[in-house]
Amino acid sequence: MNIRRQHIMVLVLSIITLGFIALSILVHVFPQSGLDVRFSREIQAHQNPVIDKVMYFISTPGYEPEAPVMVVSTAFILLLFKYKKAALYTIATMLAGLVSTVIKALINRPRPSDTLVRIVYKTTQQSFPSGHVLFYVVFFGFMVVLMFQLEDVNKVIRWIVGGISLLMIFSIPLSRIYLGAHWFTDVLGGFLLGLLCLYLLTWLYLRKRADREEAPVAEKQ
Repeated sequence: MNIRRQHIMVLVLSIITLGFIALSILVHVFPQSGLDVRFSREIQAHQNPVIDKVMYFISTPGYEPEAPVMVVSTAFILLLFKYKKAALYTIATMLAGLVSTVIKALINRPRPSDTLVRIVYKTTQQSFPSGHVLFYVVFFGFMVVLMFQLEDVNKVIRWIVGGISLLMIFSIPLSRIYLGAHWFTDVLGGFLLGLLCLYLLTWLYLRKRADREEAPVAEKQ
């Protein structure tokens, strides 16, 4: 059964990897597509000041300095409760930013233009993949993993943190498109790459169980 699960996991990871590679080639060769424009306009067709603020609020944890502050604060809380390994791997989620920067430079896709879509919040760097989506999948996805793995954490806290994390993961793609910061293919690429990074991070973390670290008990004389 374990071998079968491993085969299924390898197949899924292979499909995600090939999908990301194919998507990267596609947006590099065709940086602007009618499908992306139509998708963005459909999302932005339902707009008002309240939605603008909600969508910006969803994206805020992915900007700087909010993102590193959130990661470091979370790691500090985990460290405070003696979850040292969890704290270390939480800090490692910031590497998603480095991965995003490298891929963006390689693909070099321009951001959506204000002649094609409404730009609610102007951003910098290249467009593909979405760094926000990549970071959210890695960071908030790892928070979901921790809430399943750290069983001695209060159940209510685990459900709240897990629920908020999932909400952030699945709402950020719409937020980035609505704000005019990314195309649909950008957020899809960020999601696929985020899944790959999250799998690697989770695999490394779960190789050895990491419960709360207690002080060693003195041996009896």
